[in-house]
Amino acid sequence: MIPINSFDPMTLVLLAAANPAVIVVAFLMGRNADQWQKLPIAAFAAALSGFILYWIGGQVGVFAIHAVGSEAALLLLGFAFGLVWAALGYWFSRNKTAQ
Repeated sequence: MIPINSFDPMTLVLLAAANPAVIVVAFLMGRNADQWQKLPIAAFAAALSGFILYWIGGQVGVFAIHAVGSEAALLLLGFAFGLVWAALGYWFSRNKTAQ
């Protein structure tokens, strides 16, 4: 089991930034978005998928999910990082079609 400190802001940032579900879902949805207004939707979907992945990891025993103490902050940070990844996916798809 990976030890997670109780309400450590740096741990929350690292969990949100390194969550593979947030990265993949946000980038793919951002790449497929045809308008920039759809990027917050992609970020929200990515944050939810990342939180679900984190919850499943806790149920399997990879994480001690009761030790974080700030699940709302984890969801908001996942949204913020998801917005960045969705914007990158949107930007890469715009550059590819412009050539």
